[in-house]
Amino acid sequence: MRCSRRSRLRRCHCLPPDGAALFKQQCATCHTTNLSDPVRQGPPLFRIVGRPAGKAEGFHYSAGFAKADFVWDDARLDAWLANPQAMIPGAIMAYRQARPETRAAIIAYLKELN
Repeated sequence: MRCSRRSRLRRCHCLPPDGAALFKQQCATCHTTNLSDPVRQGPPLFRIVGRPAGKAEGFHYSAGFAKADFVWDDARLDAWLANPQAMIPGAIMAYRQARPETRAAIIAYLKELN
């Protein structure tokens, strides 16, 4: 799909969103992507895909997460990013992402960290 000159000037929506850049803009304030940085407000997301929910070493989770009994996969991450409180009542994360393409790009980036 080619973008028109006008479209390029506004920000081309023809290109897929860059997951790393989106993560840096929208997630990195609260989350790290490695295990060497100090823990922030949220748990580190290094190797999140395939990890049991609420089980990151060194992070204190909310009571809702303490009861979580699932492993993070694409579908669960997508639901979480769309509406954390609907997925885990009492979740503290305030971020919500309504755009499926943005969620997909962030999830693809997180999968690269595995």
